Amino acid sequence: MSLPEFFRDGAAAGFDPTSASTILTVDLDALAANYRYLRSIGAGADVAGVVKADAYGLGLAPIARTLAHAGCTSFFVTDTGEGMELRAALPGAIIYVTNGLMPGAAALCRAYDLRPCLGSLEEVEEWRTVATNSGMALPAALHFDTGLSRLGFGEAEAARLIAEPSLLSGIDVTLVMSHLACSDEPGHPLNAMQLARFRPIRKAFASIPASFANSGGALLGPDYCFDLIRSGYGLYGGRAGPEPSPFRPVVHLETRVLQVRDVPPGVTAGYGATWEAKGPRRLGVLATGYADGYFRSLATSGRVYVGGHYAPIAGRVSMDLLTIDLSDLPEGAVGRGDFAELIGPHVTLDEVADRAGTIGYEVLTSLGDRAKRLYTGGHLAVPES
Repeated sequence: MSLPEFFRDGAAAGFDPTSASTILTVDLDALAANYRYLRSIGAGADVAGVVKADAYGLGLAPIARTLAHAGCTSFFVTDTGEGMELRAALPGAIIYVTNGLMPGAAALCRAYDLRPCLGSLEEVEEWRTVATNSGMALPAALHFDTGLSRLGFGEAEAARLIAEPSLLSGIDVTLVMSHLACSDEPGHPLNAMQLARFRPIRKAFASIPASFANSGGALLGPDYCFDLIRSGYGLYGGRAGPEPSPFRPVVHLETRVLQVRDVPPGVTAGYGATWEAKGPRRLGVLATGYADGYFRSLATSGRVYVGGHYAPIAGRVSMDLLTIDLSDLPEGAVGRGDFAELIGPHVTLDEVADRAGTIGYEVLTSLGDRAKRLYTGGHLAVPES
């Protein structure tokens, strides 16, 4: 097949497929379906969209607007810059900043109505001072460390916050939260340990909504969901726990076959001559490399789906190109200009991550911006403006 499925109905008005060598399609219907699924398993918990890192590399504005249309009202970003960008896309959204309050960033947080996830007494003091000087209560989340040893109040700071309510004077605490370290491993004992540590914190702030689970945490069961699930990877179709994954794939990455060539025995392919033809072989050259986020480590284990068959990578992945071995495919199954699936229904996001020796989060956030973005929803296909 020379063109991907989404071109068949001509819905991508104004989009010339001949200009694109690599196409990243984002299925917004699947995104919304994943959001609704998380709502259905949360025992009444709301679901917030984690849209940090440009919505895991898929485009902040279209992702956030789709989630908002599906009913999402709360979002999490990493820093004030991302928060400002999201505010422009969704003026009425509730936006939390997970990295907390950077020194001197309080004025921006207030101006753009961003809610810092406070995780230290220093941050509390700075936010309290701004609130006092402004003469109004300012919203924020309180972030408690229950076992990840990353951001968040430690045990001693948490005890002091609970014992001295005046520390929070002028702060409108709208959420108490923690973060699981091993949510993708249901049997890991730290999950239950963190839950046990979070329960007394939640009790101390019983009148305030609580958030503990990410996508994987929600799959651990209702006890982990509390009032708000913070979902990122699951929304984007990633495997957030053991197989089979309940989430629909959202990402489809395809690239052009630039050339098909026959080579004799003994010929090598790629830098370093790490691949050698053991007999007459047919090779295909694809228009994607590590500059597009297709990891160099896939050279020894990666495969693509093309012409209705799987084909292994031959030799090292270079910056802009990779070579595949088409020798076991039927004669004429693949030709110049055809598209090969790098991520999609036949080669899943998590398969690519497993074969690269990494995680799907890194794959998504490494895709870069050279691929032509196409957002599909229902029967509509909308190129990135």
